[in-house]
Amino acid sequence: MTMNINMDSDHRVVLNVGGIRHETYKATLKKIPATRLSRLTEALGNYDPILNEYFFDRHPGVFAQVLNYYRTGKLHYPTDVCGPLFEEELEFWGLDSNQVEPCCWMTYTQHRDTQETLAVLERLDLDTEKPTEEELARKFGYEDDYYSGTVSWWQHMKPQIWSLFDEPYSSNAAKIIGVISVFFICVSILSFCLKTHPDMRVPVIRNTTVKTANGSMAWVLDKTQTNAHVAFFYIECVCNAWFTLEILVRFISSPHKCEFITSSVNIIDYIATLSFYVDLVLQKFASHLENADILEFFSIIRIMRLFKLTRHSSGLKILIQTFRASAKELTLLVFFLVLGIVIFASLVYYAERIQANPHNDFNSIPLGLWWALVTMTTVGYGDMAPKTYIGMFVGALCALAGVLTIALPVPVIVSNFAMYYSHTQARAKLPKKRRRVIPVELLRPPRVAGPIGASIVAMCPKNVGLHTNPALAMCKPTFEVRPPPVLNTMTNPAPAVPAPVTNKPLLIPRDASIGKFSNSNNNNSSTINANGNASTVTNNTENGNNTK
Repeated sequence: MTMNINMDSDHRVVLNVGGIRHETYKATLKKIPATRLSRLTEALGNYDPILNEYFFDRHPGVFAQVLNYYRTGKLHYPTDVCGPLFEEELEFWGLDSNQVEPCCWMTYTQHRDTQETLAVLERLDLDTEKPTEEELARKFGYEDDYYSGTVSWWQHMKPQIWSLFDEPYSSNAAKIIGVISVFFICVSILSFCLKTHPDMRVPVIRNTTVKTANGSMAWVLDKTQTNAHVAFFYIECVCNAWFTLEILVRFISSPHKCEFITSSVNIIDYIATLSFYVDLVLQKFASHLENADILEFFSIIRIMRLFKLTRHSSGLKILIQTFRASAKELTLLVFFLVLGIVIFASLVYYAERIQANPHNDFNSIPLGLWWALVTMTTVGYGDMAPKTYIGMFVGALCALAGVLTIALPVPVIVSNFAMYYSHTQARAKLPKKRRRVIPVELLRPPRVAGPIGASIVAMCPKNVGLHTNPALAMCKPTFEVRPPPVLNTMTNPAPAVPAPVTNKPLLIPRDASIGKFSNSNNNNSSTINANGNASTVTNNTENGNNTK
């Protein structure tokens, strides 16, 4: 019975992970080859011969799932740890993260979506922390001059000017510049809208000569058109002068000219500012044309200046990024709407023609497209409505299909916005400076069992282990395992052990430490000295045994 217990213990292995001991069979760890646990040997540095266990300073909670993977062949994700931590642990143990079971895959991959979201927010530059001088030098391309101490006055002023006009929250002066910019944007949009109001326009009176019935000539005042009040022109001149100055200053002080030119918000700003000067030219040289008023339509691009507010509001940045991230859902929504509009427009056209309908509003399928659009989007202007029972049934189906079509993709878009917004709020509350953790891993020399082996390790030269000592490697000594505890330093002498008799020389390496062994039985002692050369020590006792 005792023999069977010993044989079973030879097939078991004890793993101490983070202070928690796990015991399993060696054959279990061999089920998944080419992993860390499948290559365990007693020669490893983390093997403790006293406790007969392997120690790993890793996360014990994750290792429970790792060991369960060896036992059952199914890898599950623990919900109480973060995804990147689980990936790091799997990489340490040599396992593939793609082997996670389907029931845990969605929960496990949530951290990847989170990391992508944080990367997007990092690109949006929502952080209002003031950069350091070194970061500014790296951003504006004068890092070499910064380290050499040859920074010019322009290199010093360029980041400050850029911060004033492009980073509204960098300083109090930048906040003032930002308020001025927002003020001119609002005034420009308000002026553009108010100048179209009839009470804000001035009629153009033309004096024409007409011939009366009695053959005499008379003058008649005729209102041909209306123009905006001249005050709006001066307001637009002041606003566009500020926008022009702002564009030039931001372009000159920008760290990356190509990125500045190709930015979508900057392109809108170029076109909106340029449209004002184009209008001035057209009013001067093309006002005599009959269709000159149509050219004013292109001035509507000035409304797009509202997108400049994204530099001053992180919420608008998140909204735009939400639409970018939800491009697939928006495309799917438009596709379903177009499909339903075409189907129900055709159905209602033929449904209204089946029965007698003198007040038929659907004279063609294109007219039915407009009705289907406003019905599926639940707007329902009421300008067109089916009059027959079959047409009403088609209209009911169209309304239900529109509700379902819009209700399916919209929650995904809302969840994307909530995700970006929540992560933005979380990043704003995080401390700007985090404590650094230095990854220091203590290296332990290989341990040799027994008191003599421990003394030999202590006698090795500094920073040289037993496996790297050439003198001991050539000698290849053999030691007899003794039960007394292991000695780690030469300051504590070895406990008293019976000194065996040896007639064989023991070679000691260069620069070895001094060790001393004593025999309490026969009062014989053996001292080993190292003076730079190998010494020969012979210890004779009455027993006449040889040292191993």
